[in-house]
Amino acid sequence: MSTIREGDQILIITERGKRYLVKVSDGKRFHSSEGFIELGELIGREYGSMVVSNTGSRWRIHRPDLTDLIMHFPRLTQIIYPKDLGFIILHAGVGPGSRVLEAGTGSAVLTAVLANYVRPEGIVYSYDVRQDYLENAKRMLERVGLAEYVILKQRDITSSDVDETGLDAAILDIPEPWRAVETCWKALRPSGRLVSLSPTVEQVVETVEALKEKGFSDVQCVELLLRNMRVKRGMTRPEFLMRAHTTYIVVARRSSRE
Repeated sequence: MSTIREGDQILIITERGKRYLVKVSDGKRFHSSEGFIELGELIGREYGSMVVSNTGSRWRIHRPDLTDLIMHFPRLTQIIYPKDLGFIILHAGVGPGSRVLEAGTGSAVLTAVLANYVRPEGIVYSYDVRQDYLENAKRMLERVGLAEYVILKQRDITSSDVDETGLDAAILDIPEPWRAVETCWKALRPSGRLVSLSPTVEQVVETVEALKEKGFSDVQCVELLLRNMRVKRGMTRPEFLMRAHTTYIVVARRSSRE
C-alpha cells in the first residue's frame, strides 16, 4: 500500500533531522521538541508526504524499512550497527535458503537481519543463555514479521554442542567466542563460514588462535569505520563526529582436519 492506514508503523523525519517510529492511531497526537501533529490526519495520505507541525516545522512521513525498525529495538545489549551488518551478511555467505547458527541473540538486531536474508526457505537457530533476551527477541521478530524464520533456544554453546549439523554459517556475538569454536566446527558443513564479533583486541587474539588450532582457515580480521559527510555547496566536509570503533569482525572457513 502506498497510503498510510490506521495502525501503520510510520517513520517521521523532522525538519531538524530527528527520526521517530510511531504507530498511527486516530484521535492521538504525536509530540516532539518541534511541535505536534494529529496522527489521524495522516490516514489516507501518501507515504513520503510532508506535514507541518503546530510550530511550523516541516516533517516527512515515510514507510519504515527493516533498518529503521531494528534501530528502534530495545537495547538490552549493545547492538550491531548497519555499517557492520552488511559485511557480516556478505562474508557469512548468508542468502535465501541458508541455515545459520547465531550465538548471542542479545537485542535481536542481527537475528532479524539474518532472518530477512534466509527467507523464505532458510532458518536461523539463535542461542542465548538468558531467557529474558529470548523472550524479547520473540516479540521483536513478531513485530517485524520474521518470527517464522527463527528458532530460539536457551543454551550456552561454549559448554555444550548445538543440536544442528551441516549448517552454512555460524555467527558468534558472545564474550568468549574462542570457547565455541569447536562447537561451530562440528555444526558447520565443509567450507561453512564462521563470523565472530568482539569489541577488544584480546578477544580477537584468543579467537584467531583457536580458529587456526581447531580446523579453520582463511582467517581474517577487520574493523569498519563510518564517516558521514556534511554536504553543502562550497562547504562540503566530513562531519566532526563519526561512528568509529564498534566491533572487530573475524571471519574464517571450516576446513578438514588433515
